[in-house]
Amino acid sequence: MESHDGYIQVKGGKIYWKSVGEGDKTPILVLHGGPGFSHKPLVSSFEKISRSRRVYFYDQLGSGKSDRPNDLGLWTIDRFVEEIITIRNELELNQIILWGGSWGTMLGVDYLLTQPEGVLGVILSNPCLSAKMWKLDADRLRKKLPEKVQEVLREHESCGTTDSKEYEEAMWEYLKRFACLIDPIPQEILDEFTDANQIIYNYMWGPSEFFPTGTLRDYDRTKGLYKIKHPTLFICGREDEATPESTEFYANQMPNAEFKVIENASHMAMLEKPEKYSELIENFLNQIEL
Repeated sequence: MESHDGYIQVKGGKIYWKSVGEGDKTPILVLHGGPGFSHKPLVSSFEKISRSRRVYFYDQLGSGKSDRPNDLGLWTIDRFVEEIITIRNELELNQIILWGGSWGTMLGVDYLLTQPEGVLGVILSNPCLSAKMWKLDADRLRKKLPEKVQEVLREHESCGTTDSKEYEEAMWEYLKRFACLIDPIPQEILDEFTDANQIIYNYMWGPSEFFPTGTLRDYDRTKGLYKIKHPTLFICGREDEATPESTEFYANQMPNAEFKVIENASHMAMLEKPEKYSELIENFLNQIEL
C-alpha cells in the first residue's frame, strides 16, 4: 500500500502527518481522539477503505510524533481548528471526507462550524458533542460497575487523589466495559495510553474518561448542529461510553445525518468490529459519491 509522511509547521511547533492508500476517490482526513493521544491505533481500521482512496492521518500538536511544547496556552480548541486549516492548505486537500473520533468529533464540529469549503461528507464516530451529556451518561454507566470499584472512584475524586494507582486501576474497569471490549486489551491500546500526553488530556478533559474537569467540561455544540448541512454519518457501539441514546440525539439535530449502531461493540468499535465498521463507512461513501 502506498504511503507518504512528513511534518508541517503550525502554531507552536511541527506536526507529523501520514497518508496511506491510493486511488482517485475523495480522500479522508482523520481527526484522532484524545486530546493528547495519537493517530496510531486508527490506521488498521482504514486498511480496506484506503484501497480506493488516500487516508490522511496526523498527530495533533503535543501528541504522537508531533512536537510536544510545554505551553498550556496552546491547548485551545480554536488552535486545534487552525491546525486543520493549515494541514488542508499544505497538503492541498481541496476536497475531503472529514472523519472525527471521540474528541476528534468535538474538534471536527467546531471546524465545520467555520463553514469550510470542500467538505464532501462527514463521519462522526463515537461522538462527544456535549460534555454535560457525556458526564450524565458516564454517571449512569458507572453504576454498572462493582460497588467496590465505584467506592474507589468516588473516594479519590472527592479527595483529589485521582493520580493514585488505585484510581487508575478502577478506571480501567470502566474502560474494559465501555471503551474496549477486546480481552485482553490490545498492546497498541495499552501503548497508546502509556505514550499519551497526559498534561494535555488532564488540562483539557480531566483525570479520566468519566470525570471531565478540564477546559472542555462545559463544551456543548448541540444547539449549533443544525447549521451543519453536510451529509453526515454518526457511528457508535451498543456498549459505547458515547452512548447510542446520545449519539442518536446528536444525529437528530442535523438536517442531513444518519445514525448507525454496531452491536457487541464499544468506544473502540473500529477495532472490535472492523468489517462491520468498514462496511458502514463504505456504504455511506458510496451514497454521497454517486
